[in-house]
Amino acid sequence: LTALRAEDSDIRKNIILEDLHDRNETLYHRIIIDHIEEMAPLIYTPTVGQACKEFGTRYRRSRGMYFTEEDRGHMAAMVHNWPHDDVHVIVVTDGSRILGLGDLGANGMGIPIGKLSLYCAAGGIAPHRVMPVVLDVGTDNEELLNHPFYLGVQKPRLKGEKYFHLVDEFMKAVRYRWPNVLVQFEDFSSDKAQILLNKYRYDHLSFNDDIQGTGATTLAGVLGAMRAKGEPVNSLGKQRIVIAGAGSAGIGVGQVLMEAMMEQGYTEAKAKEAFFVVDQDGLLSKDRISELSPEQATFAREEDGGLSLHGVVEKFKPTILLGMTAVGGLFNESLIKEMASHCDRPIIFPLSNPTSRAECTAAQAFEWTDGKCIFASGSPFDPVTMDDGRVLHPTQCNNMYVFPGIGLGATICGAKSVTDRMLYVAAEALANFVSQEELEQGKVFPHISAIRDVSHAVAVAVIKEAVAEELSTKLEEKHLTDIEGLVRRKMYDPIYVPLIEKREVTI
Repeated sequence: LTALRAEDSDIRKNIILEDLHDRNETLYHRIIIDHIEEMAPLIYTPTVGQACKEFGTRYRRSRGMYFTEEDRGHMAAMVHNWPHDDVHVIVVTDGSRILGLGDLGANGMGIPIGKLSLYCAAGGIAPHRVMPVVLDVGTDNEELLNHPFYLGVQKPRLKGEKYFHLVDEFMKAVRYRWPNVLVQFEDFSSDKAQILLNKYRYDHLSFNDDIQGTGATTLAGVLGAMRAKGEPVNSLGKQRIVIAGAGSAGIGVGQVLMEAMMEQGYTEAKAKEAFFVVDQDGLLSKDRISELSPEQATFAREEDGGLSLHGVVEKFKPTILLGMTAVGGLFNESLIKEMASHCDRPIIFPLSNPTSRAECTAAQAFEWTDGKCIFASGSPFDPVTMDDGRVLHPTQCNNMYVFPGIGLGATICGAKSVTDRMLYVAAEALANFVSQEELEQGKVFPHISAIRDVSHAVAVAVIKEAVAEELSTKLEEKHLTDIEGLVRRKMYDPIYVPLIEKREVTI
């Protein structure tokens, strides 16, 4: 820790931690757990973005598995090269949309490695039960295609049926060796993410963190923000929600929020009226229906097609503004001030990663609303001191609050699938974990030091829902009497295990 803290550069700190990861996995996870607030930004967002960009130039040791087009027909055999027989969670990416950085190809391996470090530390899943994977199907990034140190396949990206056949063979191969494994799709580009989720979510234990995880985490933040405003959480359908960004993350958040409204008793038609989804061409509407995916079409409005983001805020006076565009600075002063002019306590969540791609900073949002807004962001920001001496505390709307608990719960109970209802109860458990004191400070997520307790609460909620939906293959109703204790006992704790059991032997 002394050596780590002596470094000024976050990427250098990331390298030091990954070197420790390779040398001493137990100590690595112990440090992350005991110093999670300090370490999480170094092993994941925002530092992991730079780590991925430099992955080839600082490569030291292999971690995870890579599958390419050349491996077609051999994947069922290849998975037996993995040395562990009891894999519970796989995080897989094809590197096509790494955070807000775009196509990084095989360099995207930094994302599964970072996510699974959080699964182990925050979710309590043992490191020998996780596997990071990259589907190396090439890259369309010209810089990487010509880079001498790029480790991936230096060919244009595989597309169409060949791409989906490769993914299908991979999914069958891992399920063949580990029938109950949870596959988490991570950072797939928008043109493939929803298609893959729709194809596998009911037949394989799988979920997409960018779509469903982001949605559940954002829902928890919105429910917490409503509590902070003194509004009943069951009035979600009465909010006016602007979503900037119509990619997989933006649409995924909209879907989860709409499902939550319907859980609260609103009709689908009434729930849809609450949403205004804006992309680079303006407000989604029916006159662009031929250009939209089925999921985007759900949020297309009857009129005002193409209306700009500022125009939407000015006309419809939203209470909630969510950003998932990866366009840094999109939420400018005039936009935020316009929102604050018609809403006493606007909810503003710029959720894009890394920090450079955030739609606005915490300091800007608080300054432009005179400290009235409720703020959460995808990347961490420091507390902000206002001119009048008030100290305002932004919180991080990070998927790490949700996905480790979902994975832990789903694997403990042997869930057959991750349902929308499981995502809702996960978000509810997270929202209920925020104390009244934290809400009074404007925080809508619990302190990150409580992350293992949060994951425990989320896992318990997911297990109860899986049992209620009769999707649990390992646990039944009778096991729920001490489900909190069962989950706690199943959580990995990084301690050194004695190599020799000490016991008395009598002859």
